[in-house]
Amino acid sequence: MRFEFAAVALSLTFALPARAQAVVPTYTIEQAVAVAQTQNPEIAIARKKVQGARGGWIEARSGYLPSLTSSGLYDKRQQQSQTTLREEDYNATLRLEQNIYTGGAVTSQVAIARLNIQKQNYELQEIASRVAMDVRIAFNELLLNRAKVRVRQDSVRVLDEELKSQQQSFSAGIVSKLNVQRADVALANERPQLFDAQTQLRNSYLRLGDLFGTDARPGADAAPFEVSGELQYQPNHPDLNECLARADANRPVIKARQKDIEIEDQQYILDRSALRPHVRAFSGYEVYSERDPATKGRMQATRARRQAAVEALAAARRAVASEVRSAFFDLEQADRVLESETRNVQTADEALESAKSNFAAGLGTQLDTLQAASDVTRTRTTRLSAIYLHNAALSRLAHACASSAAALDFGSRIRNAKSENRNAAQAADVAKPPGRLSQQ
Repeated sequence: MRFEFAAVALSLTFALPARAQAVVPTYTIEQAVAVAQTQNPEIAIARKKVQGARGGWIEARSGYLPSLTSSGLYDKRQQQSQTTLREEDYNATLRLEQNIYTGGAVTSQVAIARLNIQKQNYELQEIASRVAMDVRIAFNELLLNRAKVRVRQDSVRVLDEELKSQQQSFSAGIVSKLNVQRADVALANERPQLFDAQTQLRNSYLRLGDLFGTDARPGADAAPFEVSGELQYQPNHPDLNECLARADANRPVIKARQKDIEIEDQQYILDRSALRPHVRAFSGYEVYSERDPATKGRMQATRARRQAAVEALAAARRAVASEVRSAFFDLEQADRVLESETRNVQTADEALESAKSNFAAGLGTQLDTLQAASDVTRTRTTRLSAIYLHNAALSRLAHACASSAAALDFGSRIRNAKSENRNAAQAADVAKPPGRLSQQ
């Protein structure tokens, strides 16, 4: 009954009209990632840049093909007196040209265009990976806030029952008015926490909707989608050195910076080609060699850009390594907190039962019971937050390594499956209400 009440209360918070509710899609975390890959605006922009780079390659490749140029002139004179000149002059030229030797200009232009395609593909992969990471983090945050709402709803319900119980006892002359006041204050202190949890849940829907590229409907109180699943802990024990090696070898942003260096190398060949003779064939042939005073300046600028690209590659490698280490350390911290809070939840539950028994036997105070109930709520929300931090850190680590979370799970494969199932069951049970505070 307690679980049903929490679920009903939560659904009422985000209820839709019956007709609209039937068309609201519900996503798992993998489906949410797939939706973002299809609809996210940043990914769409990156795809257009890839298409633009392909267009540049087609344009550069045209340097290998003959070019047909035409020109013309038409002149009409207005005459005020008699003259032997014709009233109209015109000429037209049609010229077919073929590059025979360009000093490497066409070859380097095609190479630059091809490298730009590869670079934009790596940029697309990097953005897609980051968006997938953001979706996974936002999805887990939504599950966290939804579970927090349930915990706070359960706490408010229990404290409300306690207040009613104390009011009845006061009316019967069993307890003093102080007991009623304490129960009233405890309930009043818990309600803002519930309101805050509900607001955070709404914000989570907005953040995930932004990643989906969906617009919030004006005046709509509910999100245009729902999510399925519960916040659960999945043990994962990666190796830091292995993660660093994977990141350096696989991360698209590093490969994109490597392409920047290759592009500047080809750009230098293109700039240098202006110092070499060019040969074009048309009705006869044409040979020319033009010394452009600006060419050496362009070559110097290209060398400087190449050095900057080398520095950018080194900076990208350092940044990626820092991402890996930061996510790895956060993952370790979340595991330590989760291990501690799992024991703490059990201790808090036992302490609450002891406080209720003592109060019923006249050996404790109502304040002890209320404090114990508050400790139960706090430990459960802390444990939920630790599970979220673990999942978020794992998503960040997978993105930093350009790998999946499963591929990084080096140590968990040797763990007992029964232990993993037990941990998952405990994670799903964190929203269980503490029951009544008063012993009957």
